[in-house]
Order: sequence, then structure tokens, then C-alpha cells
Amino acid sequence: MFATRYKKIGAKILYNRRLQGLTQEQLAEKANISPSYLSKIEHGLYSNLPLTTLWIIAAALGIDSNELLKE
Repeated sequence: MFATRYKKIGAKILYNRRLQGLTQEQLAEKANISPSYLSKIEHGLYSNLPLTTLWIIAAALGIDSNELLKE
């Protein structure tokens, strides 16, 4: 159940990143996280994701963090 939720969140991050024409490296730099960490998040592989990290990524994308959490 939670694995599916993390995959959906990751897919939304990936979608918004691509929509803005950003590479993983560019978004990771804007969010001040490593590209490998971002990759794991986008692929739903990070199952203990802090909400603060989601807020930072959402801010770096210029979107509301609730957009990432909506079903």
C-alpha cells in the first residue's frame, strides 16, 4: 500500500520535473539534495521519505506540496 503511494509521489515529481524541462541534476541542485537521492524518490524506492524533503522538492519545482500528496 505505502509502496504504491511512494511510486505515485515519485511519478508526480518526475512528471513536473520533465514538464519544466529540468534534469535530475538541475532539480537536485535547486532542492539541495543529491541526484541519486532524487532518482530514488522519483522511482518510489525511498520508503521513509520525510515530508520536509517533499516540501523542499515542491518548492524547487514551484508547485504546492499538496499536489504531490493528492491521490
